[in-house]
Amino acid sequence: MHDKTQVFPLTADDNIHSRLTHSMEVMSIGYSLGMDILKNRAFVKKTGLSRGKLERIIPVMLQSACLVHDIGNPPFGHFGETVIKEFFSKHFAENEIGTKKYGLSKEEKEDFTSFDGNAQGFRILTKLQVLNDPFGLNLTLGVLGAYCKYPNYGKIVDGDLPKHKRGIFQSEIDYFRKVADGCELNHGDSYKRHPLAFLMEAADSICYLVMDMEDGFNKKWYKYEDIRDFFKETPGLGKVFSDLDKKHPGAELEVTRVVKFRIEVIRRLVKLASDNFISNIDLIHDGTYKHELIEDSAAGLAKKLHEFCRKKILPNREILSLEMTGHSVLSGLLKFYTDFLFHDDKKYRKKALGMLSNSIVRAALLETGKAEFEDLNNYYKLRVIVDYISGMTDQFALIQYQKLSGQKIS
Repeated sequence: MHDKTQVFPLTADDNIHSRLTHSMEVMSIGYSLGMDILKNRAFVKKTGLSRGKLERIIPVMLQSACLVHDIGNPPFGHFGETVIKEFFSKHFAENEIGTKKYGLSKEEKEDFTSFDGNAQGFRILTKLQVLNDPFGLNLTLGVLGAYCKYPNYGKIVDGDLPKHKRGIFQSEIDYFRKVADGCELNHGDSYKRHPLAFLMEAADSICYLVMDMEDGFNKKWYKYEDIRDFFKETPGLGKVFSDLDKKHPGAELEVTRVVKFRIEVIRRLVKLASDNFISNIDLIHDGTYKHELIEDSAAGLAKKLHEFCRKKILPNREILSLEMTGHSVLSGLLKFYTDFLFHDDKKYRKKALGMLSNSIVRAALLETGKAEFEDLNNYYKLRVIVDYISGMTDQFALIQYQKLSGQKIS
């Protein structure tokens, strides 16, 4: 994950967050949230366990889920997800070749046309890390439940948190059902989130909203004064900026004030998330709570942070240009492997197979009980292609695309 995009693709600047540094920060915030909710005696009493025992369970579960929360993200960040979805939407639709050629069910095709890094991450955690058995990393049901931000393998429903995305592929339905049964996530004819998934989501949102803002400052895209002017009317932040602008050692440095502002915003959002979790624990347990924890507030701090990222960071030419590079790279790799691995000439198929990761192919064979790649059905052949390409780092994807397209020899 160190060489995978957080927001800034293909950056060589160690001051800018990668998926790895982001995930480590989310892990830290997740642990803090776990410890924070255990300060509430009523919550501890409701669990039927001692606080000492809970401290060895909840914060550690959150640490684990937070560390791996982005493990399924493809190269070039969330735009990489879009590229994969668009490629297969077009690929399946061209002259109806997709349906006739592959013979996939509607739901199987949607695993590709609605590709999501969360679902890919669940597959990695439960299937693709093959050592001595077919159970991936052998994580506990609780950690896997807390990881599942979107416990959904069916229809996508906008506005419904658990169904907002396709969070489980058809290939992992049976595994997920074991998690759902073990964690009591069944909710009528669908599934509810694991309660700790709300805190994992909050830790992720806190980190990317605040750290993206700091990364943009470190890239010199705006100054401290721009941040202050944007946020000074947000309820509760006026005094924060007044204090930051007072004369004291180090206050003359822009970076000092930005870091102090970042610390204060994280503190406020952590408190908001833990307070909302405790206040709504019964609704969360029942599966009827419909908000993201840090967005359930009249103050609107999270909303303002989202707005800042949309206006000041994401439209930057550097990001847009590199995302377009990512589009060419991922589309090119997907076309190469789908063309060659489904080629009529066995020689082409054999050459493309030799380019794939042996461990990815081995995992698919172990999962399906097949002896050779050629024995896999078309769904799993496509699954292997996406497993391989989505697992690449940004640089590896770029270099392999350059080689396969003849732009680079070595």
